[in-house]
Amino acid sequence: MIEKFDGFSSATFQFLRNLRDNNRKEWFELHKQDYQNDLLKPLQALTAGLGPFMLSIDPDLEVTPALNKTISRIYRDTRFSKDKSPYKTSHWITFKRLRREWKDYPAFFFEISPSSYRYGMGFYSASRQTMDNFRKSIDSNPRAFLSVISFYSSQKNFTIEGEEYKRPLKTDIPKEFQDWYNRKSLCLVSNQQIEGNSIDKKLITDLMRGFEIIAPFYHHLCKVAV
Repeated sequence: MIEKFDGFSSATFQFLRNLRDNNRKEWFELHKQDYQNDLLKPLQALTAGLGPFMLSIDPDLEVTPALNKTISRIYRDTRFSKDKSPYKTSHWITFKRLRREWKDYPAFFFEISPSSYRYGMGFYSASRQTMDNFRKSIDSNPRAFLSVISFYSSQKNFTIEGEEYKRPLKTDIPKEFQDWYNRKSLCLVSNQQIEGNSIDKKLITDLMRGFEIIAPFYHHLCKVAV
């Protein structure tokens, strides 16, 4: 049975820092129970607590609080990486639709690291076609797009992230669209430093409030995704 979310304790961040400094199989095998108790269980509780709310945004989202469903595995894929560290020191929850090409579809996420956390929504790795569709949605109906992003100027929580093209794709884009238009991929992110050495249980309320604010933009991205 999954427990109610009660925050991330100091033990969570102690484990993450220790893992960062001892990223090897021998150490992890000795501390596997710490991983399960101090990191995996709170992630499962947070996922389960958010599940009904996420389904109210989109009933097609995957909300099962399990590894490889919504929660990242701790093991890194090192096959094509110069970094052969076997374990992830950042862990995340992802709420996405069940699609074969999920990287090209918007998703909500929460990520926790040894000294910070972040959450938001956007594309993991959008294709050029999807981003071209996104730009067409701006070009074809700029007023409608302004309505979709009207929340952005009145909040200070989320910022726009995503790799930008070095040169403008169009030189006559109105100022209010420039941060959105010239992206290779796109997401809205709230970056937070850990205050003290833990995260209070009110995090779940903060996530719901934040996700509710950006939900209309999520639905817009769903329409342009290929």
